[in-house]
Amino acid sequence: MKLLRVIKPVAYCAVIAAIGGGLYATRAIWLPHFTGEKPAQGESAAEVAEETAEPPGKIIVNEQAQENLGLTSKPLKAQTFWKTIQVPGMIVDRPGLSDRGVVAPATGVVSRVFHIPGDTVRSGEPLFTLKLLSESLHMTQTELFKATQDITLALAQRKRLQEAVGAVPEAKLIEVDNQVTRLEVAVKAYRQELSNRGFTRDMIDAVASGKFVNEITISVPLRPASTTARPSPTIPAEEKPTADQMLSFEVQELKGELGQQVQVGQLLCTLANHQLLAIEGRAFRDETSLLERSVKEKWPVEVDFQEEASTDWGEVKQSFRIRHLSNTIDPKNRTFAFLLPIENESRTVEDEGRTQTLWRFRPGQKVRLHIRVEELKNVLVLPADAVTQDGSEAFLFTQNVNTFTRRPVRILLQDSRRVVIVNDGSIAPGTYAVQTAAAKLNRMVKAGGASGIPKGYHVHADGSLHKNEDEGK
Repeated sequence: MKLLRVIKPVAYCAVIAAIGGGLYATRAIWLPHFTGEKPAQGESAAEVAEETAEPPGKIIVNEQAQENLGLTSKPLKAQTFWKTIQVPGMIVDRPGLSDRGVVAPATGVVSRVFHIPGDTVRSGEPLFTLKLLSESLHMTQTELFKATQDITLALAQRKRLQEAVGAVPEAKLIEVDNQVTRLEVAVKAYRQELSNRGFTRDMIDAVASGKFVNEITISVPLRPASTTARPSPTIPAEEKPTADQMLSFEVQELKGELGQQVQVGQLLCTLANHQLLAIEGRAFRDETSLLERSVKEKWPVEVDFQEEASTDWGEVKQSFRIRHLSNTIDPKNRTFAFLLPIENESRTVEDEGRTQTLWRFRPGQKVRLHIRVEELKNVLVLPADAVTQDGSEAFLFTQNVNTFTRRPVRILLQDSRRVVIVNDGSIAPGTYAVQTAAAKLNRMVKAGGASGIPKGYHVHADGSLHKNEDEGK
């Protein structure tokens, strides 16, 4: 009897425990009848119960939250990546092509200034009017006129001597011919001197006829016909410049002022054409071998112009290569320079009859140069924000509609812009990986704040989040 008294309470407790466990295990079936919730149509209670329990490392984020976080996903793709070194650089004028100075061809006084700094001018347009004060230039004009008249008189004398056949010795005719030759040589020299001082052919012809020039107009120069040609300070009237020679310039700096007396060769203004520029990079001595290999292998250089994403210039569609390596090292900063040619882009703006050229790249603009040093094959490349580190581990997130899964990865290389991970087969190429906000998703996973299914929703096998059909009824 005593034994029976002990067994009965134990049996009662076992029965109650079995009933409680059965009720807990089947709560997905009977609980909706008491709460008013029903499983989604077409899904069994077992499926709902299975989907409700999310494994560790998974998080469910609805569409609105994804937009708030700025989440974007792209399929992973195995590719080749170049390991690079970063070198500072700056856009500079290309020597002999970008800037040019306009100098005074003779001593004089600036009597008119046609343009001010910032104006856009084209080849042949006037820049200054110079009132001549050069005594030697006036003397040259006088000597040219005198020599031209002497030639006319000598030719007339020769004609008379030829008409008097037999009456004049032949030596006299030879003497007159020699005089004409000497005068023609002198005229040629005078004309050349005036041409060097900025006189056009029409102006020189006028001087030869007795119309002396007191003022000259200094115009925008032409592009030389070849790299060895010397640009003329003015455009002769008889020349017709080609379209290639008709360049547009910006008046960058004005040196000559109205009423100022200038000497021969004095700088009047500086013209700038930023169509052809260069990027000057600066590297240290221990990086010499890396740059020399880049030149030898003709590897392209990636240039980060640090432009805002909102710029409307578009993508830079040109490749860059190192064209020159300096053979000297700056003793102050212990670096050496190298140059990469760059062709600029421009826009023209009209404002009240005034034309202004706007350039995309400007001398003095800082850039970053990424020099290739090593090729990494069969790797996965993502933006820097696509991978987050937690202690010694690194993770990225794959997306399946509304379900985001944390996946461990091994980082091979990382910089401020990109991260390269090993393609070891743990994540198959083609899997959609989140490109941004990996650190935020990782914090949400660790906190468990959004890992459960929101009330009134359910998750399909494809990872998509759906609202229950009877929700709100």
